[in-house]
Amino acid sequence: MTLTSSTERAAAAALRHPEKRNRPDNPIQRKPDWIRVKAPTSAAYHETRKLMRELNLVTVCEEAACPNIGECWAKKHATMMIMGDTCTRACAFCNVATGTPKPLDAMEPANVGLAIATLGLEHVVITSVDRDDLSDGGAGHFASVVQAIRAAAPATTIEILTPDFKDKPGAIETIANSPPDVFNHNLETVPRLYPTIRPGARYFISLSLLRDIKRYLPRMFTKSGLMVGLGETREEVGQVMDDLRAADVDFLTIGQYLQPTPKHAPIDRFVTPDEFEGYAALARGKGFLLVSATPLTRSSYHAGDNFTKLRAARDAKLAATAAE
Repeated sequence: MTLTSSTERAAAAALRHPEKRNRPDNPIQRKPDWIRVKAPTSAAYHETRKLMRELNLVTVCEEAACPNIGECWAKKHATMMIMGDTCTRACAFCNVATGTPKPLDAMEPANVGLAIATLGLEHVVITSVDRDDLSDGGAGHFASVVQAIRAAAPATTIEILTPDFKDKPGAIETIANSPPDVFNHNLETVPRLYPTIRPGARYFISLSLLRDIKRYLPRMFTKSGLMVGLGETREEVGQVMDDLRAADVDFLTIGQYLQPTPKHAPIDRFVTPDEFEGYAALARGKGFLLVSATPLTRSSYHAGDNFTKLRAARDAKLAATAAE
């Protein structure tokens, strides 16, 4: 990387992440061969991008600089990010802009439903920025979006990836009253690293959210994800897996952390594909219905195909139980 490009990236990060402006730069490491992806060029990618702009919609694919955007958008798979493009928190790993969010867009639920119907999606993932400024953390807006999708595209299955709703009483009940097909909340990393990687969150609040939503809706699939390469140990990852299984979480995703800008947390190391296979085997042994663990795995990567696999895995488990 040249000095000029590094300086430009740091300047852009300072504008997007003002809370990180005074942090020392962390050099961005060169990616190994197994984690490089091609720049998006397909016609379907540009069609998807055009539709998002026409409907004034935000995607986490763009905001979080997801490495899989070319592949997913070429298939017209997009993870929509509701409640704006500005987050009230400042996680050290995240590329979503931080600051004071704008008021909620009352037309957003209808526009999301229209986009999904236009794209003809079989399965959709809806996520959001953190909205600590809202009395319910945005739970009511999530419910409105789910309802709008059910009305506009009744055959589409819905996955939501929510904030932790910390200090937002009633949020879980609001979500449960307009339930998606999959409820996802990412733990992101191991408890030891929360103070530096996810300082606005609390590990056991996130874990309790997953546990409590499952108690309200035992038949709904629950899901969580981890990043690796931040300095965690294999033993710590195994303990998080045990915590998730104690909360009856069905699906675990594990992917490589990629540093968005020099102002973000540095990569401790690139985890090898063989190590990811080892994590997948460990998680399957702990009883998850489904595991996706690869360097490029992200929460919504191949979400539609994985939902089909989830249902099949549950059916197989129920059949095996009945036969005993």
